[in-house]
Amino acid sequence: MATEIKFEQVNYWYQAGTPFAVQALKNIDLHITPGSFTAVVGQTGSGKSTMIQHLNALLKPSSGTVTIGDQVITNETNNKHLKPLRKKVGMVFQFPENQLFEETVLKDIAFGPQNFGVSEADATALAKRMAAEVGLDESLLSRSPFDLSGGQMRRVAIAGVLALEPEVLVLDEPTAGLDPRGRLEIMQLVTQLRDEQGLTIVLITHQMDDVANYADHVLVMGHGELIKQGSPREIFSDPKWLEAHQLGLPSATKFAYELQQAGFRFDTMPLTVDELADELAPQLQKGANSHE
Repeated sequence: MATEIKFEQVNYWYQAGTPFAVQALKNIDLHITPGSFTAVVGQTGSGKSTMIQHLNALLKPSSGTVTIGDQVITNETNNKHLKPLRKKVGMVFQFPENQLFEETVLKDIAFGPQNFGVSEADATALAKRMAAEVGLDESLLSRSPFDLSGGQMRRVAIAGVLALEPEVLVLDEPTAGLDPRGRLEIMQLVTQLRDEQGLTIVLITHQMDDVANYADHVLVMGHGELIKQGSPREIFSDPKWLEAHQLGLPSATKFAYELQQAGFRFDTMPLTVDELADELAPQLQKGANSHE
């Protein structure tokens, strides 16, 4: 799978050409490589959701071009030509369980493929496979999706998107409203899907720990512009810049900066709990030895 994503000078206005026109995206240039895990961060209203809706042409650019694989989308692109793209780029919206509607879990997961012309028998087989892929027990398939826990309902919604066999999986705050364990399970699932199926992952999140633990590239949006991009280490290397843009630090990095004020030294600022432990262990051991 090799679906490359490019935005070139993308602008988008809501209610374009009316007195109420609002520019939501301004001159966006970006490149998402196949198989990468890209996190999109920024304050509410920064343009994150508008930007990701261009990834499967729910929105088309007012000007500029969006290229996904071999498909180039402009303001002139005919909607008739977009159906294959919606199969290639799977979109999981925030609180996706609100989009469940079938009487059983199995029918809900099979709905998408049938909508794209897959036979009922093949769609059912595919739905069973994707349910197993996201860790849903077979005993749940005949139940109503509304009888499940929040985390299970979210897995059903993700399985329904995976049943379209996309090459890119776009997730808008996939852990919103879940407890810490549910959040961890969903993020581990997303990582597993990327590793096993070679999916390109695009994740909108406010959880900086998830950015540090899982992403390899970060896009920072602000007031409709792409204001910074880079690896998590590059993005989190400047706490003052993050604070100025009302963005947080991963908890391990925040703790490390506080320890630095107390005299601890870090060769590299840790992003994760494991990195923090590795940096602290020799310093704590040295301190213990000096007191013997």
